Amino acid sequence: MNPKHYSMLIQWDPRDNIYVVTIPELSGCRTHGDTYEEAIKNALEIIALWIEDAQKAGEPIPQPTFSRTLMR
Repeated sequence: MNPKHYSMLIQWDPRDNIYVVTIPELSGCRTHGDTYEEAIKNALEIIALWIEDAQKAGEPIPQPTFSRTLMR
């Protein structure tokens, strides 16, 4: 699985001054970063680790989902 194919919900947390990233397809898969770029980098790393751990445990790995959202 390619970590870049998974959805990322990136939200600014004004209380902690960080970007929080949640991967909706992967239960419990969350990370953060001080910058937007760092948050994405950390998310790609945590997705790869989540998949690796699931494979080692013999757990099913959810497929990436696809949706189109138009933001105006």
